[in-house]
Amino acid sequence: MRIRTPLSTYRVQFNSSFSFADATRILPYLHDLGVTDLYGSPILKARPGSQHGYDVVDAAALNPELGSAEDLASFSAEMKRLDFGFLLDIVPNHMAASSDNEWWMSLLENGPQSRYSNYFDIDLEEFSTTGAEKILLPVLGKPYGEVLELGELKVQFDQRGFFITYFDRRFPVAPHSYSALLNDCVNHINDEKELLDSTERELRELIEATGIAPPGSTTTPKSFNSRFLKETLWRLHASDPALGRLIASTLERINGTPQDPSTFENLDHLLDEQWYRLAYWRLASEGINYRRFFDITDLIGVRIEEPEVFEARNARVFKLIDDGIVTGLRIDHIDGLYDPVAHLIKLQSRINTQPGQTFHVVVEKILGAGETLPEEFQASGTTGYEFLNQVNDVFVSGEGLKKLNTIYRSVTGRSETYGQISYERKRRVIQELFPGEIRRLSKRLLEIASHDRHARDFTPGEILDALIDVTASLQVYRTYIRDSTVSLRDRHYLEEAFKVADLNRRHPIDRRVSEFVRRVLLLEVPSYAAGRKAEWLDFVMRWQQFTGRVMAKGVEDTSFYIYNRLISLNEVGGEPDRDLSDNVERFHQENAARTSLWPRTLSASSTHDTKRSEDFRARLNVLSELPDEWKRSVRRWSRLNRHLRVQSPAGSEGASEQPAAKSDGAPDANEEFLIYQTLLGVWPLDLNEEEGLAARLEPWIEKSLREAKERSNWIEPNLSYEEAVKRYVRQVIAPENSRFLDDFRPFQSLLAFYGAINALSQLLLKITSPGIPDFYRGTELWDFSLVDPDNRRPVDFERRRKILASITFSSDRSALIRELLRTWKDGRIKLFVTHTALQLRKAQPELFQSGHYIPLQTSGTRLSHVCAFGRVRYEPSEARSDATAKPTHVITAVPRLSRSLVKRNQFPLGDVWRGNHLALPDNWPQRWINAFTGEILTAGPSGLALNDAFRSFPLLLLVSSDDANPAQETKRPERPNPSPEGEGGAPAPGEGAGTY
Repeated sequence: MRIRTPLSTYRVQFNSSFSFADATRILPYLHDLGVTDLYGSPILKARPGSQHGYDVVDAAALNPELGSAEDLASFSAEMKRLDFGFLLDIVPNHMAASSDNEWWMSLLENGPQSRYSNYFDIDLEEFSTTGAEKILLPVLGKPYGEVLELGELKVQFDQRGFFITYFDRRFPVAPHSYSALLNDCVNHINDEKELLDSTERELRELIEATGIAPPGSTTTPKSFNSRFLKETLWRLHASDPALGRLIASTLERINGTPQDPSTFENLDHLLDEQWYRLAYWRLASEGINYRRFFDITDLIGVRIEEPEVFEARNARVFKLIDDGIVTGLRIDHIDGLYDPVAHLIKLQSRINTQPGQTFHVVVEKILGAGETLPEEFQASGTTGYEFLNQVNDVFVSGEGLKKLNTIYRSVTGRSETYGQISYERKRRVIQELFPGEIRRLSKRLLEIASHDRHARDFTPGEILDALIDVTASLQVYRTYIRDSTVSLRDRHYLEEAFKVADLNRRHPIDRRVSEFVRRVLLLEVPSYAAGRKAEWLDFVMRWQQFTGRVMAKGVEDTSFYIYNRLISLNEVGGEPDRDLSDNVERFHQENAARTSLWPRTLSASSTHDTKRSEDFRARLNVLSELPDEWKRSVRRWSRLNRHLRVQSPAGSEGASEQPAAKSDGAPDANEEFLIYQTLLGVWPLDLNEEEGLAARLEPWIEKSLREAKERSNWIEPNLSYEEAVKRYVRQVIAPENSRFLDDFRPFQSLLAFYGAINALSQLLLKITSPGIPDFYRGTELWDFSLVDPDNRRPVDFERRRKILASITFSSDRSALIRELLRTWKDGRIKLFVTHTALQLRKAQPELFQSGHYIPLQTSGTRLSHVCAFGRVRYEPSEARSDATAKPTHVITAVPRLSRSLVKRNQFPLGDVWRGNHLALPDNWPQRWINAFTGEILTAGPSGLALNDAFRSFPLLLLVSSDDANPAQETKRPERPNPSPEGEGGAPAPGEGAGTY
């Protein structure tokens, strides 16, 4: 097998609107852009209409909505022609709990006798249809009795047998229930004089085969073939219309009459006979007894750790790999697995045929502050959220961020620290979203305590409280304890969790209880309990499987929607309250570590899961450079729009137990602070797109309010409050609200311009840093998307292809550079940077995959305004027999914090850098070529003069002239007018570095 490492990846979202054929059509464009590998969402069969593919229903089949086998073959052939790789997203952790899932339906129908009884992660001591141990399905919109007597539950029949329906949901009927249904048909056989004798005979034989289960028994004869029963019954039904009428009359009787509750006794009894229990949706959090994907009830956990399940779940993926179609894997939600380390070992062993090979696998792993990927992971790295946050931090002013703290508190009235918010919200999601799960874990812990002489007297409540405390206090998504050894890494995070719990705990707890929980989580098994080590370990591994869900729901999906100091920092894996005074130094440190430890990890800046796109965040980071202007603006806008607030909308008082922000109605002050930041980030550059902005914002408003869980939530949405906030936003951005818009637009325009510089700089850092640059669909042009579903809007690839062609075929590089700067708003400049840098990666693959990383410093007054580094690779020289090393060098340098460098809406070019130099290490080349402009630069005693380096373009991508193609060299172009189109070269009266 050829092991492939991507040079770059481009994420696409497969669904009915983007098929294999669509992917095939864009491959030539992506190839010309410089991308080497397509990165696709799941392609196995998902629920009909799925927009994302994570709700898999058949692991053995491809999704028919994506195209035929021939379409896949054409897609594969085009990838091979262009030497493209295919990184496929796979979902080992869960499947859809859907009637389209045959494994799931078999389990519901046959219970413990199902072939798939061990495939799903269900917490049942013993299956029963008579007791409480059934699979709880919380799918009903009202309590069971009401739903039953309203006639909303019905038994129906088709070629797949008898089944129960609840609106569009379908549930199977257990084989042992067939005898009662068929007996009812036989008991009324005289009602159908036209029934064929042969039909009656076979019908009676079927009843005899099923047997009538005695009271209290749930045993079905093992030799019974339910498939034969269904096929025979359907054949008889199809060949004898009288049987169809007989079955229909039976179902009419059993389904009852809504006006007469007594007529539902038989249906109630039939439902009681099933291996599952249909229940009110409110029971989901309390009573659900299968592992969900986070809190999503219709995605059920899979026991991928079981060998049979592992093979069945991955069989089609392995076939795609064997066929050479898939060349890499992205593992979704690795922290949700029982044993991630073992899973990756097994995966690599199953795929690779030669010792020492490592198939390219990246894991969706969210790393916490200072956390690194466990070295025992047999993976190439992560999907890149840690890089996303590190590169974003480069463009935030640490000093300005400190001022934003004071501004946020004074404007919103919020006094909680982010640490307090995240701890309290994690506790809250445990108690509100996962009470059943935490109680089952505490029950396991109580069982351990019962065999520990120092813990057996603890009460269930004490153990539950202590377990909730430490779970809410864990600062990472999970630990990775998997045997009797606890690594220093895991011990550190657990000890930190207990310290945080002690600091934040609001209720007294016996320290002996806390110490017992600590001993268990650290596997400090006393000698008298040595025989129970396996029980302790299993508890720890189950707890580890749970903690990531708490972190995701309590932090990503709650705290990030509450703490709104600067929302560009509220990204998956980020620390919204972090101190960024050393952000550039930290960026260099992380890049150096990535070079040695994880050089094949992905480097992302936007993904399908990001809260805000890369360009959106780049805009908002400019606020850290303008804290005083931001404070004045947000206060002024609040006054201008005060009349639009809804005073105490109906239902708003049912909000939250959390402290409320200052409010004059809907939205409250914290929500309004969030709204203005969002408007600054999302506002279109194209005036024609403003009309559709309100429609894009409405789903975001709904999601933001429900995720924050302060005045609305997903379980009991406060629709009146949500509508009041939506109406407020619609009115704020309406053309009629001219006083606000006339004040808002200049400030937004300022952020848009300097945000664009940030975005271009961020892009170049991503492409040239250690790791594999990953691009989310469409982001090679400006993209100011909000969270899903906004970031799943269609992408116009034909427009992008045409723009790329116009850039590629331009014969005058100097004229092209001037035009791109002047017309920066159309996004061509971003595509130009992407194409140029990716082409250099393709020309120097070894340099970017394994080259050294050297941070570079600047001298002069602008040293804090540059982030620069070099990439160096030493190659054996072909020209010399002694194989001495021939170095290959590339330099990246980008501006940061540009607003304080130049006047309004001017690029940081030329004289603004006078007197500043980029220092080069000894023995580095002195002559360089700018890959963007073709300019030739020569270093002096102090290094490269930045006023020359940044003379005509605001980014530097320099190649030592010995490594460059001579055709790339051009004369220094005429310095372009640094002002963008329509802005003018000089600042307007009254404008300067301190105004906008």
